[in-house]
Amino acid sequence: MGNVSSNNENQYEKLIRLLEEQLAQTNQQNKELSKKLDQSLKQNEALTEQLRHLTKLLYGSKTEKTKYNAPDGQGSLFDDDPSFSESEHTEEQSQQTISYTVVRKVQKKKRNDSLHDGIEVEAVHHHPKNTMCDCCQGQMIEIGSTIVREEAEFIPARMKKVQHIEHAYECKNCKGDPFQKAQIKRGKAPQAPIQRSISSPSVLAKVIYDKFMQYLPLYRQVKEWERYGLTTNDKNLSNWVIRAAHDWLSPIYEQMKHLMMAKSVLHVDETYAQIINRSDGKSGQTNAYNWVFRSVPCQGPIITLFQSSLSRARSVLEDFIDGFSGTIVCDGYSAYDKLKGVTFANCFAHIRRYWLKADSKNGQTGVNYCDDLYRLERKFKHLSPSKRRKKRQKYSKPIVDKFLEWVETSPFYGKNALAKAAEYTLNRANGLKTFLNDGRIEIDNNPAENAIRPSVVGRKNWIHSVSEAGAKANAICLSLAETAKANGVDFYRYLLKLLTDLPNLDIYQHQEILNQYMPWSKMIQAECGSKIK
Repeated sequence: MGNVSSNNENQYEKLIRLLEEQLAQTNQQNKELSKKLDQSLKQNEALTEQLRHLTKLLYGSKTEKTKYNAPDGQGSLFDDDPSFSESEHTEEQSQQTISYTVVRKVQKKKRNDSLHDGIEVEAVHHHPKNTMCDCCQGQMIEIGSTIVREEAEFIPARMKKVQHIEHAYECKNCKGDPFQKAQIKRGKAPQAPIQRSISSPSVLAKVIYDKFMQYLPLYRQVKEWERYGLTTNDKNLSNWVIRAAHDWLSPIYEQMKHLMMAKSVLHVDETYAQIINRSDGKSGQTNAYNWVFRSVPCQGPIITLFQSSLSRARSVLEDFIDGFSGTIVCDGYSAYDKLKGVTFANCFAHIRRYWLKADSKNGQTGVNYCDDLYRLERKFKHLSPSKRRKKRQKYSKPIVDKFLEWVETSPFYGKNALAKAAEYTLNRANGLKTFLNDGRIEIDNNPAENAIRPSVVGRKNWIHSVSEAGAKANAICLSLAETAKANGVDFYRYLLKLLTDLPNLDIYQHQEILNQYMPWSKMIQAECGSKIK
C-alpha cells in the first residue's frame, strides 16, 4: 500500500509540474500576444492618423492657416462656443427695433488693365461720310469731338537680317610715295556673343528671358521663332543658352557669389531636379538637386544664386560656401549641421507645419506657440536689427523657452504625428533659439523657399535637363533672373546689355569691370530699371 501511495504522489507532482509549465507557457504566450496587440493598436492608430492626414491633403483646405487666426492676427474667443454666436431671445429685445444709416462713398471704378505712360498714341478720327445738311443742303461745321473708347493694339515682333560690313580705307597720297608706308584703316564690327552663329544679343536675350521668366521650354519656342522668320530647332536654342551662360553670364554669377560669401547671413534650401546624362553613371531617373542661396536685405542688395548638383550631400554645401563664415537659415535637413565657422538657424515655419499635421488639441497648442511668435515678428518687422534683437529678447524668448519646456515635459511617445512633431522640435531646439540673438536673422526660411519656386515652376515645364552643362546653364540664368527681379531690373533689357557689352570688354583680365554690370549698379539701374510698377 505504501508503494502505491508513493507512486500516486509522484504522478501528482509530475502532473502539477506539467500543469505549471503549461500555465507558464500560456502566460508567456499571453504576454507576447498582448505585446503584439499593443503594437497592432499603435500601428492601427498611426495608420488611421496617416489616412486622416492624407484625406485632408486630398480633399481639405490647402492653406496652413487655422480657424483660430483672424486677418489682423487676433484670435477669436467665440468661435468654439456656439452659445456666443446664438442671439439671446428676450421679450424686450424681440420688440426693439434698431435702424442704422450707412453712408457709402461713391468710388470711381479703376480698371485693372491699363497702358503704361509713354506708350505711343495713335488717334483715329471718324467723320460723317456726308457733312451736308439734309434740310437746307448747306455745309455743316464741326462743333466738337468725343473719345468713345481706347484700345490696346499689338504689333507683332518681326525678324530682320543684320549684315555687319567692315569697310577699309587707304590713303592714295601715301600709297604713291615710295618712302611712305601704306596707310590703311578698317572699320571694326562689334564682337558677337557666339562666334559663327546667327544668334544676336537680342535673340539670345529673348530665348533666355522666355525660358526663365515666362517658363517657356525651348522646344515650344521653336514654332514662335519660325513665325517670326527664324528657322531653328530646340537643340540649337539649347546650345545657344549654354554658350551664352558659360561665356558671358557665368562671370557675373561668379562675381555675385564672391560678394555673397562676404556676407554673414544666408538662407539656403534645395529641391530635386532631373538630369538625363549623368557623369556619375546613375540612371537619369535618379534625383539631381537645385540648391538656392539667398542673402538678406539688411546686408545690401539681395542676391539669389542657384547651384545644380547631382546629390544632396553635405559636400555640395561645403564646396559652395567655401570661405563663408556666419549664420545659415535652413530647414531641418541633416546636411545643414556641423560645418566649421557656420551657425545654423532653424525654421519655425517647418516646426509649425509639423504641429499642424498633428491635428489635435496638443497639436493646436504647438501651433498657437508658433502663431504667438509670428504675431510678434509682424510687429518687429520694420525695426532695425539691433532693436529687433532687444524686442525678441524681451517678448519672444519667454515664448520659445515655454514652448520647448512644454514639448520636453509632455508625454509624446510612439510614431504618431504628435510624437514626430515633438521629436522634430526637440532635435532642433538650439537652432530654433538662434534668431533670438541676432536681429538680422529671420524666424523662418520662407525667403529661400520663395526664391526656389521659379526652379519648381520651371521643372514642371522643362521636365529635365539633358546634360549637366545644361543644368548648370539653367542655374546661372535663374540666378541672374531672380537677382535682377529682386533689384527692380528688367531681365530682358539686362540680358541685352550684358550680351552686347561683355563680348567687347576685357572682363577676364580686368574683373573689376563686372562691378559696373551688377543689377544694383547705377549704370544698370539707369538703363535697365524696370518700368513696370
